[in-house]
Formats: sequence, structure tokens, C-alpha cells
Amino acid sequence: MSKLKFLRLAAGSITLTLGASAHAQSAAAVAPPAYDPVLAAKLGGNDNGMRQYVLVILKTGPNRVPTGPERDEMFKGHFANMKRLSDARKLAIAGPFEGDDGWRGMFIFAVPTVEEARTLVATDPVVIKGEMVPEFHALYASAALMLVPEGHLKISKPGS
Repeated sequence: MSKLKFLRLAAGSITLTLGASAHAQSAAAVAPPAYDPVLAAKLGGNDNGMRQYVLVILKTGPNRVPTGPERDEMFKGHFANMKRLSDARKLAIAGPFEGDDGWRGMFIFAVPTVEEARTLVATDPVVIKGEMVPEFHALYASAALMLVPEGHLKISKPGS
């Protein structure tokens, strides 16, 4: 999947989600929620409810770690690192891509600069070992993305 296709797909998904939400609200005759300045500030949102992020695309790197204990340990560290960054409210969203086009996964970091995102990504074992290489992009999006980690905890069974 090309970067342009991915960005179009993501934008379309967000548009569909927002459109469906607006439709559901109007269908139920629900008044729009009142502006919550405390929540906006907690999430880092500006007056438009937006904030700066950094999107990181993880691509296949030059050093595939062979199947076995070292690879298992690397991915265990990868997931632990993501949890640590999410708990620190630095990582808003992360996930893998499917396919064989070299795009392995992505992070959306709640940081204002690519330089800070580079520092955070440099702590990830899959990057340290060269299994994946990061590509960085400044992203301006809804501050509500910061609600995803908490929401995810509410819909994930413990131990899964």
C-alpha cells in the first residue's frame, strides 16, 4: 500500500466514522455535547480540538532477526516499550499493517516534534535491531485520539 493510499484510507475512515457519529446523533435527536475545556486541556487540544502528533510508519528493515528466542525477546520488548510509552501518554495509537509491501506497522505519538518522536522510537527493540526502520511525518489531528488508550483498556479482556 502506498503512503498516499494509506493516508486516503485513513482520512476516509475518519470521515465515515465522524459522519456515522453525526448521523447517529441527529437520528436520536441528541443535542451535541457541550464543550469541555477541562477535557480539551487534558488532551492537549486547541480551540478547534486539534493538536500536533507525529505519525511513524515502521517499514521492513535490513536485519531480519531469525525465528527463535532472540526474535521472541525482541518482540516482547517491542510490546513492553509500546505499553511504557502509552502509559506515559506519549503513544496515542499503534498497530500492525497486513500485507507484504514492506509496511509493518505504525505509531501515532502525542509529541510536538519529529525530533522528540525520533528519540522515543530509538528505544524500541525492533528499531534497535534493524528489524524495522521508521519513517516520520508531522500530523495535525483531533486531540480526541488521546482517548484511545483508555478506551482500549475498557474493551480488552485482561490477559489478552
